[in-house]
Amino acid sequence: MADYFEIDFLEVHTKKSGDAIGIRYGLNGLVYIHVVDGGYAATGDGLVQHINEYYGNPSFLDHVVVTHPDQDHAEGMQAVLEHFDVGALWMLLPWDYVDELIDRFARYTNPDNLKRKLREAYPYLVELEKIANRKGIPIYGPLQGARIGAFTVLAPSRSRYLDMVVTSAKTPEPAAEDTLLAKVGRMVADAARLAKTFVRASWGEENFPPDGTSNENEMSVVQFATLCGKRIVLTADTGRDGMAEAADYAPYVGLPLPGGADRFQVPHHGGRHNLSTEILDRWFGERLASPPDEGEERFNAVISAARDDEDHPRKVVVRAFRHRGAKVISTEDGTKRTSCNAPARDNWGAAEPLAYPEDMEE
Repeated sequence: MADYFEIDFLEVHTKKSGDAIGIRYGLNGLVYIHVVDGGYAATGDGLVQHINEYYGNPSFLDHVVVTHPDQDHAEGMQAVLEHFDVGALWMLLPWDYVDELIDRFARYTNPDNLKRKLREAYPYLVELEKIANRKGIPIYGPLQGARIGAFTVLAPSRSRYLDMVVTSAKTPEPAAEDTLLAKVGRMVADAARLAKTFVRASWGEENFPPDGTSNENEMSVVQFATLCGKRIVLTADTGRDGMAEAADYAPYVGLPLPGGADRFQVPHHGGRHNLSTEILDRWFGERLASPPDEGEERFNAVISAARDDEDHPRKVVVRAFRHRGAKVISTEDGTKRTSCNAPARDNWGAAEPLAYPEDMEE
């Protein structure tokens, strides 16, 4: 059989969006299964069922990646680890780096105490670590440059990941780095995220907010692979810093920018605090003068967004990808597959792209 790939972005139908991605690909006659995130607990069983139904009822998964510690990505992975034998579990555990971190926290001199505090901050990772240790699944750190099967990690780098742990609102107070003013600033930024007013806008207009996303989102593992000549980028919930760092590294692994990606996962369910006009220009080029004709889109952009999530995807994000020639697909109405040379599936058809929003968030 010729080389092929299929990537499934599963529906996560809760009031908040989540990520659960199954990947199967064939290279030189060998087949690999690569799972990225598991959504919520309720999503995990559905992901297991999907893998069994469409990936040949396997007992073994080559690679499982937990992109970052948030519930909507990590919790459902428990079901996956319990059900399958797994060759490698890839996730970043901050307590593995405690010797490098301890001097950066004001109130900690004992590594064991800091390790305990970090484990309290990220309970979903702790549960996955327990399952992996019980089943003898090796755990590896997916930092920049790591090879995960056909995929390469573009971000985060080791230094930026450690910075995110130190400055996270979930971890202990860093030495002389966090101030009352900084805490107030975070509260104001969080309040601004909830505001939703819309303005009419013409083709090409974009209005992204000045503040970025959470440290936990910025910890997200960004992956890249070329399969069947198609360049694939999976971004999880990474933010502007992660996208910039990934862009810096992209030329070293065969991803030319701007405009090199053929399949692109839109960060954080289409959140507007994860992208900016400048970041999108760097990745995909400047805005087009007019919309591309149907069938003439430059690349596919996939958004993992729940049907009942009123906050995602943001209209400005859908607009921005359309401005750069993307065909934008969402999981709001069900699981979506993007593939090349993959086995046919009964009753699966072409996905309907999102319409271009005539307004956007103010």
